Amino acid sequence: MMHVIQYLEQNPSLVALVKDQKASLIGISSVEQKAILDAFNGVIDLESEIWK
Repeated sequence: MMHVIQYLEQNPSLVALVKDQKASLIGISSVEQKAILDAFNGVIDLESEIWK
């Protein structure tokens, strides 16, 4: 998952496409995808199981 986040950081236009559901993150669960998008939106729930 870390590689996906790094790739999205290097290609911010893809974040917008994922948010608009015009692109998908293959191999990433819906829970992980939500966590990634929330992190890019500045909303991080550190209590979430995904970050542990």
